[in-house]
Amino acid sequence: MLSIDKAYQFYTRHIYDEEKISLLKTHNLKIAGSVPPVLWELFGALLTERSGNGLTGADLQGWEVKSAKESGSYEYQYHLNTGSSKLLEDCKINHLFCMYSETYENVVVRAIKGEDLAENFFKLWEPHYIKNYDVSIDKSQRRQRFRKSISGGYVERNGILIMEVKEGKLMYRDDKIISKLNQVI
Repeated sequence: MLSIDKAYQFYTRHIYDEEKISLLKTHNLKIAGSVPPVLWELFGALLTERSGNGLTGADLQGWEVKSAKESGSYEYQYHLNTGSSKLLEDCKINHLFCMYSETYENVVVRAIKGEDLAENFFKLWEPHYIKNYDVSIDKSQRRQRFRKSISGGYVERNGILIMEVKEGKLMYRDDKIISKLNQVI
């Protein structure tokens, strides 16, 4: 079974869970956000055939996995002790972006190499990260987390389309791109 098939099969059982969505609707509860980040990471692991990378750094070996609701943006967080090395790592690894509809019935997955994001994002963020955690500034003035984001529009315009699901059905797939991107890392 190809990695896209494995990821799609996981999607149909754990992300686009029609029973869960129906129960959320019945009880007037929010649907978007009902899939936790770790399930998107597992979806990404099945798609890229890469395992988790531990507690710090990239989500997977050679990959960062991001998810966002349609017309949203992908958030990156950098912590005090690990953020500097994470910014450098983000310049080298691949980034997997999963854009989903309110009910998860539509999902678009794209990838961008870290080197293609570095100049417009990670390298520009670095001085702001350093300033955010400047120890010469009073602790009460510093933010607990340094957060930045990449817009969904930027990813749509610049990302490589890997797969697209419409109304729960796999409508587009590129079975060769993941193996090409995995060679880069």
